[in-house]
Amino acid sequence: MDIIFLRGLHIETIVGIFDWERVKRRKVVLDLEMATDNRKAAASDAIEDALDYSAVSQRITSFVEQSSFFLVETLAEKICGIILNEFNVAWVRLSLNKVGAIEGASDVGVIIERGEKP
Repeated sequence: MDIIFLRGLHIETIVGIFDWERVKRRKVVLDLEMATDNRKAAASDAIEDALDYSAVSQRITSFVEQSSFFLVETLAEKICGIILNEFNVAWVRLSLNKVGAIEGASDVGVIIERGEKP
């Protein structure tokens, strides 16, 4: 199993349960790890045979920017579903940091894994 990772993806969205969180976009930071088999891409040296992390980034950024969820758990679940279903990934690990959600804490969020680790 090989892992493609994408760390520190900053995206602004509406997420939160409080009224003040529903009117102003807030930054979330995503770290992704995605299981794939890199051997075919390494042999061909062709992007068509690789997990295109640029395409993953663009798709997830577009989705998150347009979303409006109450819970980070829901947002995380939806992101993982997109990656598993649209990018032929067997397993994904997502860390979603809701920056500034708790006064005095540098980070707060959720880490989930979905799919089967090969």
